[in-house]
Amino acid sequence: MKHWLVHAALAATAFAVTSPTVRAEPDEGVLGKAQNYPVGTVATWYDNPYRVGSWSALKTVPGIRTRTVARAAAASPLPVAAVAPVIVYRYQNVSYTLANYLDRQRTTGLLVLRNGEIVAEHYRYGRKDDARFLSFSMAKSVTSLLIGQALALGIINSLDDRADKYVKALAGSPYGATTIRQLLRMSSGLTFSERYDGKDDIARLSRASAGAPDAGRPLDVLRSITERHSPAGEKFVYASAETDVLGRVLTAATGKNMAELTAEWLWKPMGAEHDAFWRVSSDGQEQSFGGFNASLRDWGRLGLLLANDGRVGEKQVLPRDYLLDATDPARQPAAFRPRKATPYFGYGYQFWLLPLKERSFAMQGIHGQTIYVQPSSGIVLVLTSVWESASGKQNPQPYEERDALWRGVLQSLGGSTAPQAALADQ
Repeated sequence: MKHWLVHAALAATAFAVTSPTVRAEPDEGVLGKAQNYPVGTVATWYDNPYRVGSWSALKTVPGIRTRTVARAAAASPLPVAAVAPVIVYRYQNVSYTLANYLDRQRTTGLLVLRNGEIVAEHYRYGRKDDARFLSFSMAKSVTSLLIGQALALGIINSLDDRADKYVKALAGSPYGATTIRQLLRMSSGLTFSERYDGKDDIARLSRASAGAPDAGRPLDVLRSITERHSPAGEKFVYASAETDVLGRVLTAATGKNMAELTAEWLWKPMGAEHDAFWRVSSDGQEQSFGGFNASLRDWGRLGLLLANDGRVGEKQVLPRDYLLDATDPARQPAAFRPRKATPYFGYGYQFWLLPLKERSFAMQGIHGQTIYVQPSSGIVLVLTSVWESASGKQNPQPYEERDALWRGVLQSLGGSTAPQAALADQ
């Protein structure tokens, strides 16, 4: 269902919105509209004009292996708000509506929840509500949630255990000697290059995971990372390899694959409406650093679960204390707090922390995939996108406007955008 939220007072202005079936969508020609947004192959799925089709149906791409995450027997309700509130935002001193945002950015899906109700739901580029949108690095946060549950159940003894306690194939390697907590904070201190130029370490890991000829095994790539930029535990430096290790810790500790764990610990308890799926590496390990795929509403249900601090109704599905450790800036060491870990975001346990007074955090993927959550207001914003460039090479404009949209959603729906007060160093 689509809710085109355009304020009557703005309808006659330059920001008036026409039917999406008439109005062109951003770069629709480049993205494959004339070919009905085709699905690519294992060699082309990442590129235009295959992105829209492949990134919303990766399971259908020939040559890509996946593993199903079973949905719940009955979906938890996501009722539509009786009165659709008007959502506006300001960017570069100009006021815009949600429809304007969709006209300006390459968004395949947009969902806004407030207190468990849908206040906006949009699909673009021919996508529908059963599309399974690729997470890219939002999968890292899903992996973190599974680690937290394994810890709460005593399957993982401590976050200060070394990875090689569980992953014997990493014994004798620097990643094997890194603790789970250090991996969660991406603070191994190991130099893993992630420039998205096709020549970096993430390209090596991705090729090995895909089973490319002469790429070796993913574990070979992990064991090859030996140089250091910092002592372990001191500094946040983004590195997808650290989440790959976490996924291997999970499967080794539990004796189950990540699809089984995701269904058992997340998808079924939260009442997922659709089956999800993980992309599977050449060695049978799910791609914990970027390979999860889910429908827009189920991404929203996951955001709602986080907004409720791990509860579904009266049942605590995920450990609340772990979630606070993962998402509360006040619980982070000084070097990992907002405007310290990066010029803007802080970094928790595989979650991005916003510099706001009210705890607010995000899951993010490299081409504009995002879930924003503010628990105190019950507001969740989900965006799936096909931005042209990966994060390391991206024009900052889409990031800036996305942040402006989130702040506008908060302001429009009664959330808080008050800035975070300085936290004393600990």
